[in-house]
Formats: sequence, structure tokens, C-alpha cells
Amino acid sequence: MHNWKNSWVDGIFDFHHYHSVAHEVIGILEGHASIQLGGPLGKTFTLTAGDVVVLPAGTGHRALHTSQKFQVVGAYPKGQDYDTLTGDPCERPDNLKRIAQVERPETDPVYGRQGPLLEHW
Repeated sequence: MHNWKNSWVDGIFDFHHYHSVAHEVIGILEGHASIQLGGPLGKTFTLTAGDVVVLPAGTGHRALHTSQKFQVVGAYPKGQDYDTLTGDPCERPDNLKRIAQVERPETDPVYGRQGPLLEHW
């Protein structure tokens, strides 16, 4: 996936969470789901097998509803380690500093060095 590593295959947590030290790509392998992006006031999207979502560090996300057979693959630029935060007030302001320090990805996880991620970041 164009140097997006540290990958895993599973589902998406059903509680709001975000990562303060890494950007994340999620590819839907099987099934479909309603996913809320942007935290409790965020927008809801329906994702199906073949869809790919890139979440910049600090982007809240959770699964609202998933099909019975639902599986995703996740990965991080250059294999970054990731944390899982939930928005607890005690996480601030350190999380904001960490988010600001996460470097822009060097490659688009699908298209490599020429993809839309790099054009629109």
C-alpha cells in the first residue's frame, strides 16, 4: 500500500476514537457500515467493500452500524505507531501538540506518489 504499513485486519470500534500520533487509512474488505467521521457532531457515511477512507491524525471516527460480515484493513504512513484516544478532557492539550507534529504523508495509500491525497492535502 505505497509505504502505508503496520497494517491490521478487523472491524472499526463502535465508540468515538481518534489517533494523535498517526494518520490512518481504512479500506473496506467485506460488507458495509455506517461510519461517523468527525466526532459526536460529525457526518455519517455509508461505506462498502472497496471503499477507502484516509483519516488525518485527530479525526474522530466510529462504526454506527455494520453488516454481519464486516472487515476492514487499516494502515499508517511509513508504519507509524498509533494511539487510541477517546476525547477525554485529560488528553488535552498534549494531544493537540502531537496532532500538529504528525508529518504529511509522502504517498497516497492507493495511488502512490501521484494520488488525490497529495493533490488535496
